[in-house]
Amino acid sequence: MDHIGKDDINHEEWMSCLPEKLWDVPLTHLSIPGSHDAMSYCLDITSPLLRSESDTFRLLDGVFCCFTRPAIYRWATTQVQTIVEQLAAGIRYFDLRIAHKQYDSSNELYFTHVIYTHATVIETLQTVASWLESHPKEIIILACSHFEGLNYKRHEEFIYSLKKIFGSKLCPCNEVLLTLRSLWTSGYQVVLSYEDQSTSHHKELWPAIPYHWANKPNAEELIHYLECQKQLGRPEGFFVSGLNLTTDRCFIASHPRVSLRTLTMENWNCVKKWLEDQKPGAEPTCLNIIAGDFIGPVPFCSLVIALNKKLL
Repeated sequence: MDHIGKDDINHEEWMSCLPEKLWDVPLTHLSIPGSHDAMSYCLDITSPLLRSESDTFRLLDGVFCCFTRPAIYRWATTQVQTIVEQLAAGIRYFDLRIAHKQYDSSNELYFTHVIYTHATVIETLQTVASWLESHPKEIIILACSHFEGLNYKRHEEFIYSLKKIFGSKLCPCNEVLLTLRSLWTSGYQVVLSYEDQSTSHHKELWPAIPYHWANKPNAEELIHYLECQKQLGRPEGFFVSGLNLTTDRCFIASHPRVSLRTLTMENWNCVKKWLEDQKPGAEPTCLNIIAGDFIGPVPFCSLVIALNKKLL
């Protein structure tokens, strides 16, 4: 299952390849593939736990790390492709959880999911910016969140770095018309959502994007949750429907041979069938950003991008 489906290889420029009729459709009405916990492919198994983890778990991890660490790795890893591979596969929304390590005297920021990544935030985003240079018609949405260990000063320093890295590619949040054509005309390529209120005075930062997260362990319950969300109607702007499954620690402890990846694969056919029936657009039951786990091993991007044909 490690290979990428043939049709998932060439989505590097899928936005610029969309039929011209879709260039004037708001981005919030297009079907956009997203990556849940996008940076978890490079978790550092030896890193400390996040400070938000419970004292009980911290104690357990201290005493039985030979059991806890492999379990963390199996269940906190949601992606196997690098950020550049994800971009090439067609991912245009990235869920980025950012933190500063406790007791770290440097200003280095890392991505997180229970533990920290090997990759640092600034270096990764510089890589993304240079990919955008060579793909001038592709638009990405970066959703920065969590921010554990960042005080006001660190936020301001980080935002300064973001502005420096992306420069004129950053689309200001007061931009009224967000279509491919309007963004191409302005040279904007990055919608930067920042989940922290203290920074709302920066016009380059967009507010947090709602993420519909089922918190369920199987496809049936996940689909039931997402269908209920559809009945409630869609939010105004961008919003994410998460196709990610979740289990509790009790399940993890009692299923040593199962991982998030095997769980995702087992449920994939059922999720795939539901996904193929969805449609983008302006109606209350339409979807917008769809975020998945293990976007390489399954033909996730092809399916999500193909939904846009329903708008023609």
